[in-house]
Amino acid sequence: MVNQTTVLAVTDDVVLPVSSVLTVMKVVGKEGVERCDPMIITQASTISQVPLDSSSVDAVLAVSATSEFPTDKIYGEFSRILKPGGSVFVCTNSEGENVELQQTLQRRVTLAGFLEPQSLDLTSIKLPNFNLSVGIKAKKPSWKIGSSFALKKPAKTLPKVNLDDDLDLIDEDSLLTEEDLKKPQLPAVSGCETTKKACKNCVCGRAEIEEKAVKLGLTEDQIENPQSSCGSCGLGDAFRCGTCPYKGLPPFKLGEKVTLSQNFLEADI
Repeated sequence: MVNQTTVLAVTDDVVLPVSSVLTVMKVVGKEGVERCDPMIITQASTISQVPLDSSSVDAVLAVSATSEFPTDKIYGEFSRILKPGGSVFVCTNSEGENVELQQTLQRRVTLAGFLEPQSLDLTSIKLPNFNLSVGIKAKKPSWKIGSSFALKKPAKTLPKVNLDDDLDLIDEDSLLTEEDLKKPQLPAVSGCETTKKACKNCVCGRAEIEEKAVKLGLTEDQIENPQSSCGSCGLGDAFRCGTCPYKGLPPFKLGEKVTLSQNFLEADI
């Protein structure tokens, strides 16, 4: 062999011939593996540790008579003795559903730290002591324990905005209808709002105020004075009610124009 390949075969049975190991590895292993001289451990379900150094084996083959082997602890030993990038092959007999057993085996090797679990086709393998029906293979990661790698953060890319693309723009004027473009018509103003005096058919109360002002002899400016509800506003604050509009102003004669002096709002000090 040009490249010496180290293979460890383990089984939970009492016997595993070298010819059986070479037959299986010829089908499932890589080129050249079937010509090696494999190491074999039988009744491996009773051991707690594989008597080999760490990272010393290129491939591990587990041939089991039952689906209970290898155990999680044995999978951990496979991961320890395999070289980085080494392969593990598990071949077993299925007494029930093959698909369910394959999923279980793939889950076990994944939890043990192996990568890329794949199903194996064992239909062409005929062994005297084993009736193999289900098999998987997986690889140990190519890095060693304690290795470190720099993580590359993905570059953040901002979404591209094409400012020249106006295909999605809508002309606002096209959203308006002919009814929207019409100038609104204001309601016609009529009645007392358009005349200096109350209109002929006044209903707002202005005609009554003007009639009262004529009787009292009030001018137009005097009519605009706040109207009194008690009639005592001109006598002074002593006679005015609490809500009187003339509160605080000096006494005045009825009909007189009420004005404030120029210094009314100036400070006394």
